[in-house]
Amino acid sequence: MIEKAAGRILGKLLSILLVGVSLNIARAGELEGIPPELVAEYIHAVIQADRSIYSTHVVEQLQDRKVAVAAEDWKAKGALPLPAQMLQMAGQEVQGLGLGLRIRLTSLGPIYTKNGPADQFERVGLEAVAKNPRKPYTGIITEGDRRYFKAIFADRAVSMTCVMCHNSHPLSTKQDYKLHDVMGGVIISFPVR
Repeated sequence: MIEKAAGRILGKLLSILLVGVSLNIARAGELEGIPPELVAEYIHAVIQADRSIYSTHVVEQLQDRKVAVAAEDWKAKGALPLPAQMLQMAGQEVQGLGLGLRIRLTSLGPIYTKNGPADQFERVGLEAVAKNPRKPYTGIITEGDRRYFKAIFADRAVSMTCVMCHNSHPLSTKQDYKLHDVMGGVIISFPVR
């Protein structure tokens, strides 16, 4: 229920942005409408706002008041999903809308290998945002007969919940994160013509 609601809200907001980019490249190859870099920035801003609010105003406050906790196995425990899980679930819901929009978390040192870089573009991009977190790594990639704009934004530890989870997880390759450290990347991709 939680994951579907979060995904639907995020999906509707992002679909509005994608309409602006769907006719982005004109017949002569010149850009029209909203540049894909700006669309990716808008999408990332929505994701970060949602994530920060959930982490600090829901998870941390409920945990501090001992009302509820966030846990990796949240369904089995009747707990709250971790902030990273909320983003992953929203990404799955958005992808299910059929817009061609993909959102996922990844890291060079993921807790689970499935969250590692999927290709060389992602590996290079994660290295770039680790060195310069203020600048997203972007490019046009081709998958089959479709072109996608792909952006990798630095994923920072937005709350102590992120820090404590990664630092205490037995599969974590790094256990000395601090608040606001770069932990990986948020990858946003969508089709362009």
